[in-house]
Amino acid sequence: MDDQTRLEVEAAAFRRLVAHLQSRSDVQNIDLMNLAGFCRNCLSKWYRAAADERGHAIDLEQARELVYGMPYEQWKAQHQTGPKLELPPKDGG
Repeated sequence: MDDQTRLEVEAAAFRRLVAHLQSRSDVQNIDLMNLAGFCRNCLSKWYRAAADERGHAIDLEQARELVYGMPYEQWKAQHQTGPKLELPPKDGG
């Protein structure tokens, strides 16, 4: 396989992975982390890092929107389930 074909195949596989994750909003990120060692947020960060390495600065929110198929906060509101971690106030009280 030549380099251009490999690049096209890898890009197609990435797009299919993203589409699959978008269609499986019932699968929570914590489930992905526990089973696969990565989640949608990891994929977003990898995408951003790859763009940065190639001189195309995008912020994390843009990368997340690409992976989630919508703004991250909207996805969380619509699809995130289960207990939410509540941190104690910073003042200790």
